[in-house]
Amino acid sequence: MKTEEYIEKAEGALLHTYNRYPVVLDRGEGVYLYDTNGKKYLDFAAGIAVFALGYHYKGLDEALKNQVDKLIHTSNLFYNVPALDAAAKLKEVTGLDRVFFTNSGTEAIEGAIKLARKYAWKKDHGHDHEIIAMNHSFHGRTMGALSVTGNEHYQEPFKPMIGGIKFAEFNNLDSVKALVNEKTCAIIMETLQGEGGIYQAEESFIKGVRQICDEHDILLILDEIQCGMGRTGTMFCFQQYGVMPDIMTVAKALGCGVPIGAFVCTEKAASLEPGDHGTTYGGNPMVCAAASKVLDIFKEDDILEHVKEVGAYLYEKLEEIKESSPIVTAHRGMGLMQGLEVSCAPSEVITKAMDRGLIIISAGSNVLRFVPPLVITKEHVDEMTAILKECLA
Repeated sequence: MKTEEYIEKAEGALLHTYNRYPVVLDRGEGVYLYDTNGKKYLDFAAGIAVFALGYHYKGLDEALKNQVDKLIHTSNLFYNVPALDAAAKLKEVTGLDRVFFTNSGTEAIEGAIKLARKYAWKKDHGHDHEIIAMNHSFHGRTMGALSVTGNEHYQEPFKPMIGGIKFAEFNNLDSVKALVNEKTCAIIMETLQGEGGIYQAEESFIKGVRQICDEHDILLILDEIQCGMGRTGTMFCFQQYGVMPDIMTVAKALGCGVPIGAFVCTEKAASLEPGDHGTTYGGNPMVCAAASKVLDIFKEDDILEHVKEVGAYLYEKLEEIKESSPIVTAHRGMGLMQGLEVSCAPSEVITKAMDRGLIIISAGSNVLRFVPPLVITKEHVDEMTAILKECLA
């Protein structure tokens, strides 16, 4: 079947909620993707920061296949060994106490919101508690996650949102302080904003928010769905600031392609009880076998040190591009989550790059986002840089 026929078939069957690029991807190998015509692409998007280990990383496929042959699903009415293993490993790398597995990042946010509200309700049995979120944030598409997403564009067709949400300015501590009152039960933010344009938290800001939470018995929720799992050079981005969240959300690279997320919390914040929350597929043996193996690989193959080295090299090369290209107006980010702000429509550059065999994506309205597999090498950075320079020329 030709590419055009695949696309026509898709457009006749799928709900049109994505403006997809006219490419039908067929397979992946290492850090490269191939379409149904056999064209090769260097992947600097990693399925939107999902495929941290690239495609067919040694050991991960085998772990999935072995589990498929044993048991795929049981429901949460029973224990299963892969979930117990994955939870123990996630506790170890986060430093937190309790894990709830979900199917996605947005579901992890939903659970985190419920956790915070139940924590506050247990104190006073009130139903008027408030959550402070950040402008230009992105936490997901379901109604709760959308309600704490600080972007009117995403919310407008679906209002009213859930109540009790207020928005502060990211990296503006005074704007947070102005919203705190006796009803505030949580403050939620991305440690490094992704969709909003690759903005990292300033150290004084995140530490100031943590102090506010401590002083007022407010829960700090950190969304590490995109910036976590080694992407910034530490297992989780918050670990670079010397702070601890009360609740943290993780997904994307946790399963490196299989649908799994989680919210993880301290013992203090573990307010949910039997009957409060649930999921049919969350934590099933297949996805947890993948997560467990991913966490093993990160440790055994020293993925974090590799990210630090290659991330620094990527930063250097993108700085060079910023200095040499008149349409690049800013460069920011950490590790292997970086962005170039451009004065043209990012889609123009993305399309040209795709024509030349490079996949990159955008963030916000004017940022080129670089979130490649964490296993890329300096040679891959050089290959990307050469193509990008042609596209920006």
